[in-house]
Amino acid sequence: MAVKVIGAGLAGCEAAWQLANAGIEVELYEMKPKKFTPAHHYDGMAELVCSNSLKASRVDSACGLLKEEMRLLGSLIVPCAVETQVEAGGALAVDRTKFSDLVTEKIKSHPLINVISEEVCAVPEGNVIIATGPLTSGALAESISEKCGSYLSFFDAAAPIVTYDSLDKDVVFFASRYDKGDADYINCPMNREEYELFYNELINAESAPLKEFDRESFKVYEGCMPIEVLAKRGEDTMRFGPLKPVGLTDKRTGKRPYAVVQLRKENREGTMYNLVGFQTNLKFGEQKRVFSLIPGLKDAEFVRYGVMHRNSFINSPLLLKPTFEMRECPGIFFAGQITGVEGYVESAASGIIAGINMANKLQGKTEFIMPPETMTGALAAYISDIYNKDNFQPMGSNMGILPELPERIKDKKKKYQMYADRALEKLGELI
Repeated sequence: MAVKVIGAGLAGCEAAWQLANAGIEVELYEMKPKKFTPAHHYDGMAELVCSNSLKASRVDSACGLLKEEMRLLGSLIVPCAVETQVEAGGALAVDRTKFSDLVTEKIKSHPLINVISEEVCAVPEGNVIIATGPLTSGALAESISEKCGSYLSFFDAAAPIVTYDSLDKDVVFFASRYDKGDADYINCPMNREEYELFYNELINAESAPLKEFDRESFKVYEGCMPIEVLAKRGEDTMRFGPLKPVGLTDKRTGKRPYAVVQLRKENREGTMYNLVGFQTNLKFGEQKRVFSLIPGLKDAEFVRYGVMHRNSFINSPLLLKPTFEMRECPGIFFAGQITGVEGYVESAASGIIAGINMANKLQGKTEFIMPPETMTGALAAYISDIYNKDNFQPMGSNMGILPELPERIKDKKKKYQMYADRALEKLGELI
């Protein structure tokens, strides 16, 4: 019986390609061109709806390393991108129409892939890979929510994440309010002058434009107020909200700070921390400029910027294994942004892993789990780590999610090259 793959975006195409190349028949369902989401306009598969860039090509960059791993795993998307690329400096950017056409041609010409142009309104029985993206249609989203125990979010409101190593340890300090419990939070203390500078830059910073299909959701999403919107409600609003300094003492002065920005551990290893309460719709460059004014974050390395947009994703740490198969529903796999991986290339990579593991499952082979030292493996580990279940937010590729090197290296370029060398060595051993 054929495996059903729902959605012919980047993840669905990669999953179908892996299955078909393993000798397994695939039914690839795609509701276009009969029906489009608000973001899609082109009939072809693997449509790039925002940027036409697949990010950096250098292997010593996070996304460059991810693409190289995908190439070694037999990716469809990466060689199609290379064949249709346009000049973009050090990035791999494509002619999006030619790229989509090429992917569509290869998928449709594969003898084991049957493309079915119709909308799927419920999770099918049998072996299925759900790769319907961040704008999953209503009926199917409801069916997925029922299958997942209502662990489906419809809005992505994420705070920025910085690396622990990049924080100024002479300024920040670990403490809990009133010294109760473990000192799990990193605190960035502000005096009045520092706070007022930060406040004025924040309320005058430039926001990113919202897409039309995000605006309605954004208006009603009061439960996760953007920090810049909160700030505009009054100069002291943040000081009585996420920046309240009560119960904390600045170790340098022995006094309570005027305001405090708190950072919370993002991963089990403590290599990444998020800015608590700092979900934001500011442009990425503005986030870097304004948030670097926070004491202790002057030289902070941002591995993810804050975002606010519609994005359907499941609580993968509760639901998925690192193979992208559901823990409690064998035979149902997810792939793409609905799993909580963020970005074009990341979505495609998850499709590869889901496709390989579905094939292995049907052929009686062992599960294919990428080493955590690889970028693909680190992403799979992040979205399936039960530690992240309570505050799960989508994550893109970045060096901060990789296990630390055995030795500390200050030179960032050298460190990233060593990350890449280690990852490719581990993948080579696995292959």
